[in-house]
Amino acid sequence: MKVAISGSTGFVGSKVASLFRLQGHEIIPLGRQDFRLQPQELAQKLSGSTVVIHLAGEPILQRWTTASRRRIYESRINTTSLLTESLRHMDPGPETFICASGVDIYPHDGVYTESAGEVAPTFPGEVCRDWEREAAAAEKICRTLMFRFGVILGNDGGALQKMLLPFRLGVGGKIAGGAQMMSWVHIEDVLGAMQYALQQPQLEGPVNIVAPGAVTNAEFSRVLARTLNRPAFIPIPSFALRMVFGEAASLVTKGRTVVPEKLTFTRYPFRFPDLGNALKDLLDH
Repeated sequence: MKVAISGSTGFVGSKVASLFRLQGHEIIPLGRQDFRLQPQELAQKLSGSTVVIHLAGEPILQRWTTASRRRIYESRINTTSLLTESLRHMDPGPETFICASGVDIYPHDGVYTESAGEVAPTFPGEVCRDWEREAAAAEKICRTLMFRFGVILGNDGGALQKMLLPFRLGVGGKIAGGAQMMSWVHIEDVLGAMQYALQQPQLEGPVNIVAPGAVTNAEFSRVLARTLNRPAFIPIPSFALRMVFGEAASLVTKGRTVVPEKLTFTRYPFRFPDLGNALKDLLDH
């Protein structure tokens, strides 16, 4: 089958593209130039696609200036709007549309499943809300899923790569007291959930892509240090992160507990439900 993927050169997208190529599928990569096309023109490029996967977006962990907020917002909402409009011009249309989103849509307190209606009154929460609203326009055309990603752990990109250096140097530690929850997921379960969702027609709408066991940042730091056989006794205070990232520091100083209810209910077989095993797999390579 043909699989169209935006963000196919990114941390997650490159692995998704490689996976489908290995399975013999044809990949249609969508780059920035494609999002300058008219809907009818983009529809021609998408022609014949069975699955359209939208993963592109400006990195959100950066200082939120007026300009960066606009880039973050438009790189998600405007591109999704163009894609869903393009799907209307396809004949036949795709069977499935998967759009990225994030667990940042949920408030910081409480435990959240996909059925939660609350949206965090924050910039990331509002971005995810509007992102999913644009993606939902595709529901009239094909089966539509919004993958709400947690902290994705991989050994060659993403959050873990940014954490490793201080821990390897023995100067790692918990962040902002360490009580905030981290809803994480191994990259192999991101890929596994992607494949699984395509085989489960009953799955639709928002899907939490997180492991079943959220942990505190303090526990994450302890497990990471133990896996690396390094100490973890130098905490990073909130003010230090705010000096670097401004308001965006809340992405790491505040957390949320997210439950993968839909994946669990449909019996998705998590490869790495345990943080210790996940980090060991990633860091032993």
